[in-house]
Amino acid sequence: QVQLVESGGGLVQPGGSLRLSCAASVFSFNTYAMSWYRQAPGKERELVATITSTGATKNYADSVKGRFTISRDNFKKTVYLQMNSLKPEDTAVYYCNAARGILTSWGQGTQVTVSS
Repeated sequence: QVQLVESGGGLVQPGGSLRLSCAASVFSFNTYAMSWYRQAPGKERELVATITSTGATKNYADSVKGRFTISRDNFKKTVYLQMNSLKPEDTAVYYCNAARGILTSWGQGTQVTVSS
């Protein structure tokens, strides 16, 4: 089981930026694909971005392409989500996910609120 701890959420004005971090406690972090999901009130959890174990491939939801960037530091066992040009519709709880085969683990989530 991978322990994941997210941080970096908060309140930001439209057009602003935030960087989320997710620190993992697992020996073999570099064998896990990492993803960020989000869940807005009254909506289903949705995939925001994914990065492969080596960082070679990244994929994004259409709604965040060109604004969000996912990255990872396997030495620090941390994955990041840089969020720029934030919009009110980006308001949600953001969750970190680690996946390897059938194994999957979730963090506790961090709240991001975009409002003036």
